[in-house]
Amino acid sequence: MADDRLSHAMERTGQWVLSQQIPTDVVVAVGTARFSLHKFTLIAKSNLLRTLILESEELSDPTTIDLSEIPGGSEIFERAAKFCYGVNFEITVNNVAALRCAAEYLQMTDGTLGGRTEDFLSKVALTSLSAAVTVLKTCEDLLPIAEDLKIVQRCVEVVSAKACVEANFPSRTPANWWTEEMTVLGVPFFKRIITTMKTRGAKGQTLASAIITYTERSLRELVRHQVGSAAAVSSDSGNNSAIRDRQREILEAIVSILPPEKSVFHINFLCCLLRTAIFLRAELKCKSELEKRISAILEDVTVEDLLLLSYSYDGEKLFDLGSVRRILSAFVEKEKSVSVFNAGDFSEVCSAAMQKMAKIVDAYLGEIAIYEELGISRFKELAKLVPETARKVDDDLYRAIDIYLKAHPDLDEIEREKVCAAMDPLKLSYEARVHASQNKRLPVQIVLHALYYDQLQLRSGGGGDYEKPNAASTRFQAQADTDLVKENEKLRTELLKMKMYVQEIQESKNQGTTSSKAAKKPTFFSSMSKTLGKLNPFRIGSKDTLQIDDAASDVRKPRRRRFSIS
Repeated sequence: MADDRLSHAMERTGQWVLSQQIPTDVVVAVGTARFSLHKFTLIAKSNLLRTLILESEELSDPTTIDLSEIPGGSEIFERAAKFCYGVNFEITVNNVAALRCAAEYLQMTDGTLGGRTEDFLSKVALTSLSAAVTVLKTCEDLLPIAEDLKIVQRCVEVVSAKACVEANFPSRTPANWWTEEMTVLGVPFFKRIITTMKTRGAKGQTLASAIITYTERSLRELVRHQVGSAAAVSSDSGNNSAIRDRQREILEAIVSILPPEKSVFHINFLCCLLRTAIFLRAELKCKSELEKRISAILEDVTVEDLLLLSYSYDGEKLFDLGSVRRILSAFVEKEKSVSVFNAGDFSEVCSAAMQKMAKIVDAYLGEIAIYEELGISRFKELAKLVPETARKVDDDLYRAIDIYLKAHPDLDEIEREKVCAAMDPLKLSYEARVHASQNKRLPVQIVLHALYYDQLQLRSGGGGDYEKPNAASTRFQAQADTDLVKENEKLRTELLKMKMYVQEIQESKNQGTTSSKAAKKPTFFSSMSKTLGKLNPFRIGSKDTLQIDDAASDVRKPRRRRFSIS
């Protein structure tokens, strides 16, 4: 292929060099390409070539000059050589930057090639946004000489200025056409344009429009390269590593230039950026900035947005719950600060945004509860992030707990109690309490709470709905009665064992001499049992219904129906 390229370059050169009818006397090598030219023609136009030719005449014959480092390579040198021979060629926005750099390199600046390229830059290339972007794109392969010649800076100034004008006064449709133009640029140049637009006072919405378009074009395609392939995601070698490094560079640069206004970006866009940052293992500063921005507008979040942060790319397992926890914590702290600033009591009244967030979190818990790797502590931690006052009823949280218990059937009684500790059984609706009373997955204590609350409502003649003012006393009484039931059962068991032991002793002794003592002891235990039995809150005729008629207190138990809210 190198030989083909060499012969092709020689053939092209011959079309305008051999016509001079003078034998060539110098060979210029540019990479693998070779150009047979005339010394006197080159010396007259290029100070660099004059110096190199004079030095090489003493060293070799025929004279050979190596110009492999010329900006733009062999194609640009060919045009520079044509200029030396007076052959016409076209200067365009695609080659003007390279020709200007080559002219500087060849020292062809005094009214020659350098002058022609400068005129084209000023009068043509830097007069429109599209042309300036094209020139700037070509400068990516011409650094650092394009930077030294101020070509890059001039292009950045033109693009940023015209972009600000287009954002306020669109000259064509669609109105954001200029954002599409900038997507061809590499991230360093794009970052410089956005920074310059900020100094010019561009609005946050204008900057956000350009950033979103650029991200969708430059980052989304790179991420898509990894999606769906577990091997590609886990591999750190070869092209995959290079692609991830480029992704990380683009992402961190984009996050560093986000405008300070928090509301200019949709929360779904920020969640996508954070998900990518987690996957690419971006710097902590980058992830923290995205988490802070998401928490600032979290009232606009959806369950799908939170799930976006939670699932791995293959959708097989949970991805990262730490970010979700930090985002929710920051949002709650912000709401607390707002409440204190407004002279409110956050422990009693929560904002509408916090109540909306409680519903989203409960629905989110219901979605991730099916995953085996979700531990009890992590589940409870997420549930407890939402203040109790933010939930008027705990039906949605109960649904999430029920799903968790279904997905984790091997939990023992104590572990199930830990899961249910995130919920207040007295804040369930009537339908949810009926479902809970028949739910075999729930621990006994939760079922007793639900049943006892309904029993109190029936005895007092109240409705089935939860009333907030009585919640604390009712909860305390239900817990006390539950503990008392357990203590009664233990004491009954001990008394029964003691009674059987006494009976065995009685049988081993004389029936006549111990008859009076034997008669007294059973009487003592039976009276004790009756006394303790009166403490049972579920027995008909207990302390709070002692004065009610038997007929009046005959409250029928409702038919067993299963109400499923899961």
